[in-house]
Amino acid sequence: MKEIDDIGDNHIGTSFDTPLRDDAFDLDDKSKIEAIKKDVASIMQTLGLDLNDDSLSGTPNRVAKMFVKEIFGGLHPDNKPNASTFDNKYKYGEMLVEKNITLYSTCEHHLLPIVGRAHVAYISKGKVIGLSKMNRIVDYFAKRPQVQERLTIQVVRELQKALGTDDVACVIDAKHLCVNSRGIRDIESSTVTSEFGGAFKEDKVRREFLDYIKLDTQF
Repeated sequence: MKEIDDIGDNHIGTSFDTPLRDDAFDLDDKSKIEAIKKDVASIMQTLGLDLNDDSLSGTPNRVAKMFVKEIFGGLHPDNKPNASTFDNKYKYGEMLVEKNITLYSTCEHHLLPIVGRAHVAYISKGKVIGLSKMNRIVDYFAKRPQVQERLTIQVVRELQKALGTDDVACVIDAKHLCVNSRGIRDIESSTVTSEFGGAFKEDKVRREFLDYIKLDTQF
């Protein structure tokens, strides 16, 4: 038990793929909501809360719907965005960067929010992807219990697969409320992770990407 607690308290992930059981999707969403609603009600009752109070009576159902339909919606493969690509007919051969992608995720160790920004880039090898698809891919993998390192890698691997190139990079800068609001309660710290593939492993290319991230492009 101590080893398990140490892994969680130190925010260490144990696998590249999100840990899922083989029967993860045997229940439909409605059944999952009903089951989670009962579990949330049990937790609240154990804490001594009065579920007959008007303010609390609907909380179990709201939390269950939020878990299944919103913050953990990225667990279900049916919600995976269609990463449609197109031929690079205009022969754009430079780096494309989508920066400051808003990111909301959930720490898998304490089920508390992770809030930050993702910066994603790629160099086309003949295919391009719609800009909004990059945001949607980040959002899809973020909407599940996560560790930031895994999320960063998953975004890069998915774009590499869609674009048919290793030349993809991702940097995430995020605050973890499991650090900011509990435990050490350091509200100033944030966590930065990166994954560089293909050409982005070269110092010059990596530096160009990081310089783009620092550009002041607020309008």
